[in-house]
Parts: sequence; C-alpha cells; structure tokens
Amino acid sequence: MTAQPGPPEAPPPTFEDAVKRLSEIVQKLEKGDLPLEDSLRLFEEGVKLSRVSQQKLDSAEKRVEQLLAVDEQGRPRTTPFATDSGDEA
Repeated sequence: MTAQPGPPEAPPPTFEDAVKRLSEIVQKLEKGDLPLEDSLRLFEEGVKLSRVSQQKLDSAEKRVEQLLAVDEQGRPRTTPFATDSGDEA
C-alpha cells in the first residue's frame, strides 16, 4: 500500500497578500459568531501568515541595514547580499 502524494505546496503569499488575509481573519474572529473549529482553523492560518510576514519583514530589514551600512571611515559598504530568490545583488 503506497501513500498518495498530497497536493503540491503553494508558494508563500506575498507580504501584501498575507497582511490582507490576516486583516480578513481578524475581522471574522472579532465577530465571534464562528463555530469553535472554524475559529481554530482561522487562528492557525493567521499564525502561519503572521510568521511568514515577520520573516519577510526581517529579511527586508537586513537588506536595508546592508544598503545603509558604512565602514569606520564613513564610506558605504558594498558587500553583496543574498536575496530570497537566491540572486546576489
């Protein structure tokens, strides 16, 4: 008996899409009219989206810090950094 492969994993949402979906989830949960199981499912989705969003913010913050970094003489640092796509700038 072989296990059936699950559906292919969807790519993570963009930061903007994640924040928009989080807003929708918060509105639904704040109404308080959902059954417990639906509330838990939405809460779990919200936690995952929150983590994805935080990772994207952390990555963006590191990139900005690298772009604004200066050495001891006040000269801009020009070290390459990795992006999420694997490309180097």
